[in-house]
Amino acid sequence: MIHTNWAERETIKTLKCVHTDAKKYIVNNKLTSGKVYEVKNETEEFYFIVDNSGKVGGYYKEYFEEVN
Repeated sequence: MIHTNWAERETIKTLKCVHTDAKKYIVNNKLTSGKVYEVKNETEEFYFIVDNSGKVGGYYKEYFEEVN
């Protein structure tokens, strides 16, 4: 049950949100374009990040780009 302690886990990498133009879901109340987020877990399709609510949420990878 890895999801029970994601918020306390070490950050894997950081990502910058490039847009919040979702086709199916509302994400603009949880993500801000241009803001950098900490990735806590990653799957093939999603990043699990600490979003604007302060909680970990899963978002499609299309909203982000890697920060170097």
